[in-house]
Amino acid sequence: MVRGSRRAARAKAGLLEAVGAAAALSAGIVIGGTALSFAIARKVVTPATKRLADVEILDIDRRAQTITLARTPDTVLPGRYGLFVHGARDYLKIGSVLSEAEGSVTRKLLTHVGPGQHLAAAATFSGWYFVHPDELHIPYENVVVDAPVGPCPAWLFPAPDGGDASTWMIGVHGRGTTRSEVLRAAPVFRDAGVTSLIVSYRNDGEAGRSSSGRYGLGATEWRDIEAAIRFARSRGAERIVLMGWSMGGAIALQTVLNTAYAHLIDSVILESPVVDWRTVLDFQARALRVPFPVTHIVRRQLTLPRWSRAVRSGNAISLNDLDIVSRAQELAHPILLMHSDDDGFVPSEASHLLAEARPDLVRLVSYSEARHTKLWNYDEARWRRHILAWLRDRGLGADVS
Repeated sequence: MVRGSRRAARAKAGLLEAVGAAAALSAGIVIGGTALSFAIARKVVTPATKRLADVEILDIDRRAQTITLARTPDTVLPGRYGLFVHGARDYLKIGSVLSEAEGSVTRKLLTHVGPGQHLAAAATFSGWYFVHPDELHIPYENVVVDAPVGPCPAWLFPAPDGGDASTWMIGVHGRGTTRSEVLRAAPVFRDAGVTSLIVSYRNDGEAGRSSSGRYGLGATEWRDIEAAIRFARSRGAERIVLMGWSMGGAIALQTVLNTAYAHLIDSVILESPVVDWRTVLDFQARALRVPFPVTHIVRRQLTLPRWSRAVRSGNAISLNDLDIVSRAQELAHPILLMHSDDDGFVPSEASHLLAEARPDLVRLVSYSEARHTKLWNYDEARWRRHILAWLRDRGLGADVS
């Protein structure tokens, strides 16, 4: 009896120890998963303070003016691009692919690099190409949009003589970038006889800062675009085309759904847009091998008011409001939507679903290998052709050739 009682006690103690260990492990997993989810949620809404190096410079031939880069899905793309670098220069323009090897690609340098100009190996591949409006060699002026968060600097490219001064394009850049991203669009709209206003918005490093200093993923930034519409109207705009890249697409879509000036908006042009943030978050989580339960917690932390303080996002963000596929029937403005199926950052799935949901409004132009926000770079002629055809079909602009 005593011996049996001792065995039972030891068994019970062992069971309790196992349960305790399992509970501790589970608690550790929960705590670890929650901590990871908070870190991810904060990163989603926190503006970047420095560029992420995503490519290595392997060699520069200063005599031939070529540059050899580590091979990535971006660095092998045809077309012309930019490269943020460190050293004697901070930005290079690069041209066509000259040769490829198993782990590298050699491209033409379009920015001269002299014999004494040293550059660090770490660099950031970019679709911007143009950094400053002076590079476009077309007239512009620096203006300021008075937005709810304060002054938002903008570049205004007036319509050329004989153009349609009452039609404006308002260009909205994406997450982690600046209005320089939009400069590629100014020449095509000028050629169409249209005024372009390329704007900044809250927390992008140029415009005013919100109280939280965090992105709203489109849920708050649209108010600054509404202010830009108000500015355009004060300068004679009667018809407005909103154009957004990546998160700028989400902002443009929130603008048409929420603004008091919807009657002034003729249509929307989107490149590589965020149409549904859940799709983007899930895609990025899979790419980073984040477990689905953690991704689920991230969503809740972004959307529940009681967690918004911990995430430091300011107000909770409604992912339902930002899901334009589910809100497709609320749309009333025609949309030209251009997206590459190999985007690699913002998957094109939601763009296809939106086009299927509203074929009466959405004209979808699919690319197969242009990556994220690099459609102009990949095939400028095709990109221009689609935009000019859109404006012509909408009866916008004027022949200034």
